[in-house]
Amino acid sequence: MSEIRHTPEAPTSIKSLAPGERIDAHRHDGHQIIYAGSGVVAVTTDAGTWFAPGTRAIWVPAGCVHAHRAHGHLALHLLGLPPDTNPLGLDTPTVLAVSPLLRELFLAYTRGPHDETPERLRLRAVLLDQLRASPQQPVQLPAPTDPRLATVCDFLRRDPADPRSLSALASAAGAGERTVSRLFRQELGMTFPQWRTQLRLYHALRLLADDVPVTTVAHRCGWASTSAFIDVFRRAFGYTPGTHNRRC
Repeated sequence: MSEIRHTPEAPTSIKSLAPGERIDAHRHDGHQIIYAGSGVVAVTTDAGTWFAPGTRAIWVPAGCVHAHRAHGHLALHLLGLPPDTNPLGLDTPTVLAVSPLLRELFLAYTRGPHDETPERLRLRAVLLDQLRASPQQPVQLPAPTDPRLATVCDFLRRDPADPRSLSALASAAGAGERTVSRLFRQELGMTFPQWRTQLRLYHALRLLADDVPVTTVAHRCGWASTSAFIDVFRRAFGYTPGTHNRRC
C-alpha cells in the first residue's frame, strides 16, 4: 500500500460512506474496532481482506496498515482504544461476533458526546467486558503470494460462480492439483473449498448490500440452489440473506 497516512490516535467516530467509497491506507498508534451499523465494511491489509456485516466487527491492532471499503450505504462506527488496552490480546486483524447487546453498546459509545464523563467510562467498561466474551469468527480472505496460487484465486475472484474443480483451475494456472492444494493450506491456512466458500460469502454480502435479490445472489456466487446458499449464509452470519438489509 502506498501513501500511508499516519494518525496518532485511533478515532472514535461515525462516518457515512457511499457504496464503493474507500478510506485509503492508514495506520494508528492505538487499536481500533470497526463496526458497520448499516451496509458491509471490508478492511484490507497486505495479508488479505476481512469483511463484516452488522453481526460482526473487525479488530485492527495498533500500527496495522489498513484500508476500508463500503458495500452498500455504510454507517461506519469506529471505536479507538489506547495501545495498552487490548481486551482480547489480539495482535492481528480479527473478526468478532457482535451480539445484540454489543451492537447497542457500539452505537451508543460511538455516537458521543466524547467527553470522559463517569457515565461514559462505565459504558466503555461494559463494552470492553462484552468484547472479552466475543468469539472470533473466520470471515477473512487471506492474500496469496505464490504466483500459481494467486492465479487460481484470481480466476475465482473474477467469477465466484466458476464451476471448475481445483484440478482444472490448477491446470489453467500451469500447476498441479496437489501443489495448489498444499499451497492453500500452507499460505492461506484453509482448504480450497473453505477459501472458495469465504470468497462466495464475501461477494454475496456485497451483492446483498446493493439490494440484489437472494436468488440472483445465489446464482452469481455459484451455489447449486437458493436453499443451499441460505443454509451456508445463515450458518456463517447467524441470519438469513433475505433479512440482511432489514437488520440495519
